[in-house]
Amino acid sequence: MKKQIIFQDKSIYYQIEGQGESLVLLHGFMEDLGMWKYHSEKLSQHYKVICIDLPGHGESGIWSDCHGMDFMAEIVEQVLIKEKIEKCIMIGHSMGGYTTLAFAEKYPHRLNGIGLFHSHTMADSDEAKKNRERTIEIVKQEKMSFINQFIPSLFAEENQIIYKKEIEHQIKMANAMNPQGIIAALAGMKERSMRLDVIAFSEVPVLFILGKKDSRIAIDHALAQASTAPLAQITILGNSGHMGWIEEKSKTTSAIKGFCEFCS
Repeated sequence: MKKQIIFQDKSIYYQIEGQGESLVLLHGFMEDLGMWKYHSEKLSQHYKVICIDLPGHGESGIWSDCHGMDFMAEIVEQVLIKEKIEKCIMIGHSMGGYTTLAFAEKYPHRLNGIGLFHSHTMADSDEAKKNRERTIEIVKQEKMSFINQFIPSLFAEENQIIYKKEIEHQIKMANAMNPQGIIAALAGMKERSMRLDVIAFSEVPVLFILGKKDSRIAIDHALAQASTAPLAQITILGNSGHMGWIEEKSKTTSAIKGFCEFCS
């Protein structure tokens, strides 16, 4: 069921399926809650699954020139308050993982488990910040050109042909986004804090889902971060780049379900 709430005069859209313990799934950069369709249909047989359009994405509004991860976490909190959800497991893909970490830092009492899906705990390096700034300028001038190159690069090279239709769909969806939303997300990711301590001192289990062929996140760095968690589960998707929710969707669903069972 698709729902809407108003926060600071802007709309937040989200979807709820199923009954049981609450599982919040957060999409990544230039995605929307629709990315979870397959997984939500499977997981909602066992859990109450909440998928949210983060600020500037999907149907949700744009609040400012910079949507920081703390602000995105606050948006998620507003949905939980509205739905009277006291505790949940939260799993985020890429940027959604950064939001999950911010949420865990602000509202640790709300969580039964944390999941980072093709995501990590580190802040942008100085070089990465400069790349974000360059990307912002490119989006201002040539949004479509950026998107057409960026999205295929998220997939393992051999999967770019296999998932041609899915890539075309993602490109079409991203091209429909307001460039202000894209820029606000880039600015927010650029300014995010390192949150390794959130994992290292977590009182709840932590899930890492990693892509062996992920060009964005070095698997050895992610494994080193996972090793700091007191209680962690790690799933490595051997045939995935940064888009395991498409490249190995059944394994992704199984990993999430297994983690939820573990947290319970």
